[in-house]
Amino acid sequence: MILLQRRLFKLLLAGAISAFLTFPLKVLGNNLSPELSSTATTSTSEINVFQAVILGLVQGLTEFLPISSTAHLKVVPVALGWGDPGVAFTAVIQLGSIAAVLWYFWEDLTKVSTGALRAIRQSDYQSQDFRMAVGIALGTLPIVLLGLSIKIFIPDFDNSPIRSTTAIACVSIIMGLLMGVSEKLGKRKRDFDGLDLQDGIIMGLAQALALVPGVSRSGSTLTAGLFMDLERATAARFSFLLGIPAITLAGLVELVGLLQDGLGDMGILPLIMAIISSAIFSYVAIAGMLAFLKKKGVWIFVWYRLLFGITILGAIAAGLLQTN
Repeated sequence: MILLQRRLFKLLLAGAISAFLTFPLKVLGNNLSPELSSTATTSTSEINVFQAVILGLVQGLTEFLPISSTAHLKVVPVALGWGDPGVAFTAVIQLGSIAAVLWYFWEDLTKVSTGALRAIRQSDYQSQDFRMAVGIALGTLPIVLLGLSIKIFIPDFDNSPIRSTTAIACVSIIMGLLMGVSEKLGKRKRDFDGLDLQDGIIMGLAQALALVPGVSRSGSTLTAGLFMDLERATAARFSFLLGIPAITLAGLVELVGLLQDGLGDMGILPLIMAIISSAIFSYVAIAGMLAFLKKKGVWIFVWYRLLFGITILGAIAAGLLQTN
């Protein structure tokens, strides 16, 4: 099983690394959708089943790796000539990732939930399960509040300069450097049983930064965890658990909005296929990531983020990719 996970994880890394190699396709043209260019503003109604499966694969590969799923879902389809699928579609297919993380961590979630309820009944507020549940709840508040603020005060966030490919490239490079510093300075001496409320709050604040494309929710929380001297696998595990409420809320809100606005010519099938694809590859990514971090550091992701950002900036400078 461990050997299989290692092989699958190597496949994941190869797939992720191939993301920035898609830019040369811009020069050759795209036979799958030749009528679209990098400047097109593709809506969810224009996504076909094949594209939906590929976008689900990209979402699944990158949601739980610290390389930013939002950035890849923005850059990869644009580089392939499909256009930007938009915030709503991106958030909805994250429901597949939520299904995967619920599946993988079901025992942990059951233990924390039942333990927290038992602690409340017994007024045992020092219980590890209770403190874990409260930490996750408090850690979810920053991203929920900031997300609602963006929804209210920046209604055209889809077209915000903060979602431009230039901004994504710069953010990817900055976060890569921070991750490298955290790997270098982190003492990695605290395990899962040593987590407390403060850890939940700090990692929750780090998670809120992921609303900026290119930051990466798992990347920002993993980096914060390493700075707090958590073991790599512990930081990743808590990051995955912490992300469940936030990603679920975002996905459900956008799903309701998408269904209310209508799916246009796309229909429900591409959306379903994207979610299924996302769920499958997310599960593989979770298993591979945790197995990897038990023995290896995060340098491969640091170098990937730097190369990803530099490749985007190079493609923009060469005129192969638009900055919007």
